[in-house]
This record gives sequence, structure tokens and C-alpha cells, in this order.
Amino acid sequence: MISGFEAECLLADRGYDSDAIVEQACEQGMKPVIPPRKNRKTPRVYDVDLYKIRHLVENAFLHLKRWRGIATRYAKNVDSFLAAVQIRCIAIWGAIL
Repeated sequence: MISGFEAECLLADRGYDSDAIVEQACEQGMKPVIPPRKNRKTPRVYDVDLYKIRHLVENAFLHLKRWRGIATRYAKNVDSFLAAVQIRCIAIWGAIL
């Protein structure tokens, strides 16, 4: 699933906490930032602060999907779709300030 990708860290949720995924990420030079499942006998240590950033990015996508034009992809042209995403990002950013 992650073969062929280059990254410093692998950010994922608990659903991806398996020894195979963690080992493959380490082999590819990635630092796995995956919280351990609750049923693990020996919980792994992970970077909580970096995991919080993952949550912020996930929320940004949630806000984008709430806009009907992006969620249903009304714009069939790639440039129009990208423009719609950029306009929505500006609107979200403006609402924050």
C-alpha cells in the first residue's frame, strides 16, 4: 500500500496499526506515527504532537467536502475543480481570521 512513496513520516489512524505496515514504513525510511490499537499487549510509542497535525489536515478535508460543489465534483474540468477548491480554501481561511 505504501510502496513507491517517499516520506519522512507515515501518519495513519489506529486502523492501520499492524506490524506489517509499521515494518514496511521503517524499511522505506519512514517514521510510523500510528497510535497503537487498544488490544496490543505492548503499546508502541508514537509522536502525539505530529498525530495532532494529521487531525488538523483531516478536518481541512472535512470542511472542503462540506461544500456541495466539491463533494459532488460538479466541475468536470480539472482547472475548474482546482479553482473551486482554492476558492473554498480562501473562504475557510477568511472565516478563521
